[in-house]
Amino acid sequence: MMTNAIIRELVQRGHEVTFITPFTLANENLGSNYTEVLIPQYNFWPTVLETTKINTVVELTNVPTLKLLKLFYIMGLESTNFAFEQQEVLKLIHAKDKDDKYDLLLVEQFFNEGALFLGHLYQIPVIDIFTFTFANYMSSLVGVVTPWSYVAHGWKPYTDRMSLLERIDNVYCSLTEELMRQFWYYPAQDELLNRHFSKHFDKLPTIKQLERNISVILLNTYMPLEAPRPLSFNMIPVGGLHIKPAQPLPTEMQKFLDEAEHGAVYFSLGSQVKSSEFPPEKLKIFLDVFRSLKQRILWKFEDDKLPNKPANVMVQKWMPQSDILAHPNVKVFISHGGLFGTQEAVYHGVPVLGMPVYADQYLNINKGKVAGYALGVDYRTVTEEELRYSLTELLENPKYRDTMRRTSRIFRDRPLSAMDTAMFWIDYVIEHRGAPHMVSEGINLPWYKFYLLDIIGIALVIIIMPILGLLLICRRFQNAKKSKTKSKRN
Repeated sequence: MMTNAIIRELVQRGHEVTFITPFTLANENLGSNYTEVLIPQYNFWPTVLETTKINTVVELTNVPTLKLLKLFYIMGLESTNFAFEQQEVLKLIHAKDKDDKYDLLLVEQFFNEGALFLGHLYQIPVIDIFTFTFANYMSSLVGVVTPWSYVAHGWKPYTDRMSLLERIDNVYCSLTEELMRQFWYYPAQDELLNRHFSKHFDKLPTIKQLERNISVILLNTYMPLEAPRPLSFNMIPVGGLHIKPAQPLPTEMQKFLDEAEHGAVYFSLGSQVKSSEFPPEKLKIFLDVFRSLKQRILWKFEDDKLPNKPANVMVQKWMPQSDILAHPNVKVFISHGGLFGTQEAVYHGVPVLGMPVYADQYLNINKGKVAGYALGVDYRTVTEEELRYSLTELLENPKYRDTMRRTSRIFRDRPLSAMDTAMFWIDYVIEHRGAPHMVSEGINLPWYKFYLLDIIGIALVIIIMPILGLLLICRRFQNAKKSKTKSKRN
């Protein structure tokens, strides 16, 4: 969604764009300056099923954070390997005319660091597009130390005000991921590059070396959705750039919302989590609560039929989410807490009832709860009474909408729009040949220097050596004293 929006804008502004993607934009007729390299879509489901032993995405809510992280790293390795096997990608890698072919490599970064190899081959700067918000492992990526004392891991439901136990868990999770990347994931990505290309190129860079070619990172976030934290010059928040001016809704849907005298509730769990996969007892809870409301319900439901559907409910397999949230009669958004949907809700000022399932969704909803524009329920344990209370509270208590409107004003108030900001920095990196003056020297330090482990080691030696020396002197003195006492007795 974010990458596609950037690609469309670049083409519209006259850039020559070659887009490697499994999701075609050809039907949009973007223009003669758009070239598409279409590759097959990687099927991640077999890996998900094998690693987690679940049957539906909804069940990911039961998977522990570190196991989920390992799953995504495995998927990243497999999808990178899959991409390197595609003939369309290999043609670009082995092309003879690489000189001055491109000015910039844009990479959507989601556990696919091997894609940075193209920047090395074509000798061009790289801009990373992070479709999620900050990640703690970005520390070594940009050369800025992330303080785990108040910066929560992106997949933990903690704010910047953590309790002692939360900080312990946050440090454990962040440290484990850092070690996982350094000693397993990076070597595995390096092995992939060597397996595919060692016979074709004299010397291959490591993934860590490829990451040093990243000029700018475009982050899918913006205040106040993110608490203040250390940033480097080349970390650019552009959250919400995918949001466009509202378009007219389909006639039937427009009429359904226009005639919602008491307002409407929009219910969608995104593209991956399907409410049609709810067990019957869970579906009954939602249907009974919706039936009892005077508001109308727009429900993104992925099946053709919904048994026992109340009269005030409209279901469709797909809905234009941002355009729906822009309708003045939409009062509450029931969401899984995905980042794009959260940004759209904030942009349009619609309070959120969150039902997170996995990854950053818990954090996104918890931030909304702390800020005062959201409530949350647990999919695994939610009851009819809890769901009804939460919806009623959001619908009838004006403090949530007032808070969300204030949040929306902050989110919208920028010197440049999110898209114009992204375009500025893309042009800037091209104009200044990678803009190396924006990149911290910290990225060139080995991890033990970056985290000052060598200094800490020296400090420990300086502290411990005198203590050990004193203990040794005391022990010798004690032994000498014992020996003298024994001699007197003899």
